[in-house]
Formats: sequence, structure tokens, C-alpha cells
Amino acid sequence: MRVVIIGQRWLACELLRLVQRRGDTVAAAIAPAGDRLQVAAAESGIPVVVCGHQVTAADIPAGTDIILAAHAHVFIDAGARAAARYGALGYHPSLLPRHRGRDAIRWALHMREAVTGGTAYWMDDGADTGPIAAQEWCHIRPDDDARSLWRRELAPIGLVLFGRVLAELDTGIVTARPQLAILASWEPAFSRRHLSEA
Repeated sequence: MRVVIIGQRWLACELLRLVQRRGDTVAAAIAPAGDRLQVAAAESGIPVVVCGHQVTAADIPAGTDIILAAHAHVFIDAGARAAARYGALGYHPSLLPRHRGRDAIRWALHMREAVTGGTAYWMDDGADTGPIAAQEWCHIRPDDDARSLWRRELAPIGLVLFGRVLAELDTGIVTARPQLAILASWEPAFSRRHLSEA
């Protein structure tokens, strides 16, 4: 499969390694300037695009099968998604449609939830609203903070889900379950101001 990886930090780098182990062709990596994904891709001879706040069709090489968005805080517009045969597959660290928004992990902890998880989903123009491709759950431990929960459970779940969906695509299976609006929640960016108002 011919893929474009958009993202940053540990998850994007590990996703790069995952698709390389699978034998996929990485047509391009799109990352913030100086990020470890940019460095790892350049070391592998992969073309790198330094991203701003939006990815457009001009950033997606011809013949791309799928865009993989891992820890990507950019808007991947409709033209970019349409430039890939399958569109864009993102990862969100919650059991969508619960906790849509940028700070899903912090809100799950703040709400003292016992269970959370991760979702691989097909990106659309909404904020974490696209159809679900795969999900996995995990327990939240009483002593967890956002960093420990991300590192121990949610980042590794992201890799597992990317791998699961790619394996399904290899066999011609495209899973896309609509999110149930009745279960949806969205929280704003987490801050002290929001906590004091709660």
C-alpha cells in the first residue's frame, strides 16, 4: 500500500516503523518542523513536507492509497482526503463518539471515568466525527495522569488499531460504522479556567 503519514512525536514515528515493517511504501511524511517524524522520515529517504495548520491536495502525492494521521493537530481538508483512494484514517484517544476534542484524555480523567480507549476513524470535516474503523478499550487506573495513561495504554492502542485497519484493507475489508450522535460528547480545550467554572 502507498501511504502518507501525517503527525508527530512517538506515535507517528512508531507508525512509520509499522508501515515499513509491513512493506508499505511511504510516499511522504508530513510533520511539524524539527519533529522526530521529520527526522526519521528523512533518514529513511522519505520526502518530508513541513506542515502548518492545514494539509491540502497539493501535499498528497499522486497514487496515495491512504493518509494515516497519528498525533496530527492539523486540518486535513476534503481535497487532501479525496486525493487518497481510501481517504484519511485518524486516531483519537477516546471511545468515540465520547470525548470528541483535543483534550480527550484529560477530560476522561477529570470526569473520573474507569474505562476509556482509542478509536481509529475515517476523518471528515468535523472534529472527530467520522465513521469508526476500529476501537479498543482500556482501564483507567486510580493513579493515572494524562501522560501515564497515554504512554501505557492509549498510544500503543493507536498502533494496534492502525495495524488492524491496514490488515483489513489488505483483504478488501473497509469498516466504517457511523458514530451514534445520541452518545456524542465534545469538550473544549482543557484549562484551569474551565475547571474553575465546572
